[in-house]
Amino acid sequence: MSESRLHKSYLNARVNVFFYLVTLFISFFSRKIFLEKLGADFVGLTGTMGNLLGFLNLAELGIGASIGYVLYKPIFENNREKIREVISVLGYLYHNVGLLILGSGLSLACFLPFIFSDTDIHFGVIYFAYFAFLTSTLIGYFINYRQTLLGADQRNYVVTVYFQTGNIVKVLLQMALVCYVGSFYLWIVVELFFGILYCFILNRKINQVYPWLKCSVGEGRRKYADNRIIIIKARQMFVHRIAGVGRSQLLPFLVYAFTSLKLVAYYGNYMLLLTKLNQFVDNFLGSTGAGVGNLIAEGDRRRIHQVFWELSALRFFIASFLTFALYHLMSPFVTVWLGAEYVLSQTVVIVILSNFFVSQFRGTNDQFIFGYGLFHDTWAPIATLVITVMVALVGGWLWGLPGVLLGDVASSVTIISIWKPYLLYKEGFYTSVWTYWRNIGIYMLLFALSWALADGVLWLFPLFDPCSGYGGWLLYALYSSIVFLTVFLPLFYLFSEGMRVFVCRMWGLVLRKLRW
Repeated sequence: MSESRLHKSYLNARVNVFFYLVTLFISFFSRKIFLEKLGADFVGLTGTMGNLLGFLNLAELGIGASIGYVLYKPIFENNREKIREVISVLGYLYHNVGLLILGSGLSLACFLPFIFSDTDIHFGVIYFAYFAFLTSTLIGYFINYRQTLLGADQRNYVVTVYFQTGNIVKVLLQMALVCYVGSFYLWIVVELFFGILYCFILNRKINQVYPWLKCSVGEGRRKYADNRIIIIKARQMFVHRIAGVGRSQLLPFLVYAFTSLKLVAYYGNYMLLLTKLNQFVDNFLGSTGAGVGNLIAEGDRRRIHQVFWELSALRFFIASFLTFALYHLMSPFVTVWLGAEYVLSQTVVIVILSNFFVSQFRGTNDQFIFGYGLFHDTWAPIATLVITVMVALVGGWLWGLPGVLLGDVASSVTIISIWKPYLLYKEGFYTSVWTYWRNIGIYMLLFALSWALADGVLWLFPLFDPCSGYGGWLLYALYSSIVFLTVFLPLFYLFSEGMRVFVCRMWGLVLRKLRW
């Protein structure tokens, strides 16, 4: 990446990680206070409404995701007229989507008495909360659509700073109000007020960053016929999104169908830890996505391939380290945190971490596939969903929980790990995929060798007991991580050209900052 792209990626990552840690810290206290002061029914009500409106957002059809791909080239060329045209078309499409969601939301409101028939909360509160959340959702379609340009231009840190700062202030204010007043209506009013305030501040900032970005729905309607590629890509993305939602929603149901509620709860504890860790890594590495898109728009194939292997090496290194650490530390943490009776079998842990490893490593492939706009393989997400369900059904019947979870692993290994790299190399890089498999094979051998050597050291010199308490767990986490990294890092640096180039790039960036 160029220095500008690298700097923007670094800034996005730094802002994302900072606000992630702050909001994670605050969420533990806020949830406890809201549960105590407002009650579990109200907290469950707001969560359910969020899920309902999230389902309505499927009407967006992947337009927001596809628009980034369309913007990369005009951003690189600094073609302001084309950018205005694309954002205007986005405004026109989002205007129609917003009307569709408004109509669906009003229709859904008629069924709220049936959906929340078993709650003691007054229906005045339920309807007030529902329409407040619906209003906040519609603001994004009718007013905030221009923020898409910030993401495509690697300025998503602007959105993050304003949104997360407003969210933190909002939650702190809500915490204070429920402690001293305890009103449902006041909590909802604050929620809606900050949604409107965020809209006003964000659009003011967009006008400052892009004073030339004067868009209109009318212009978007006129220019729509010249930008049908947005709808083509959006329809392709919609299939991917629907299949992804189906996969994520069906798997927990299958876990319950073939196990017990107790095992579902135990599995949920592990997934909570993995979800938080996934979010942290995504906040750190996901910021490079727009940079990849702009790099592809530049068209330098040699540089594109170089950056691909830099990011792939970094992703593989992080995925390997986290998988090793989680294998040794996750169950002991659950023992210390909740008790030994909540620990899942090592077989289940291995299956969970296999899927975690693939989900972490695939990130670079996904970014480049997105940058090239390779969404036309709509059969792939459908095949992924079918494989997941079929293997989960057979595996659940034969082996219970680990068999169900093998469904995710089977689809990850076949479609995500084999087909997606082939598609990227064939239609993105226009070169043989064997280079990819050769490097990945070397990486896997290095990972396996480092794991075996590290386990040998930990077995010969068991200095700490991770199940003895939080102190023992922390010491063992530090000890085991140092042992693994001492072996893996030099080996990976020696045999991975992508890692060597990335380290040299980062070292150069550090030296430049020190000189400043």
